[in-house]
Amino acid sequence: QVQLVESGGGLVQAGGSLRLSCLASGRTFSIYAMGWFRQAPGKERESVASISWSGGNSYYVDSVKGRFTISRDNAKNTVYLQMTSLKPEDTAVYYCKATRLWVEYWGQGTQVTVSS
Repeated sequence: QVQLVESGGGLVQAGGSLRLSCLASGRTFSIYAMGWFRQAPGKERESVASISWSGGNSYYVDSVKGRFTISRDNAKNTVYLQMTSLKPEDTAVYYCKATRLWVEYWGQGTQVTVSS
């Protein structure tokens, strides 16, 4: 069982930056691929970025490439999402997810609001 707790969300002006963190419980964090998703009001949840268990591979949705960076610190059981040059369309609840084979765990989400 893995429990995920996101933090770091908030209100920021367009062009600003935020760093989200997702702290995982348990001793097996390093075997999970991790991802950040977001869901805006009235929209489907979408994948924003993901990172392999080792940190050696990462993926970004086109809309955040060059602005967001996903990273992980397996010694701290934490995955991060550094967000820069934020836009109003980045406003959403951001969730982290841990995945291994058919097993997945979700956090409760953290709100990010970008004002214009």
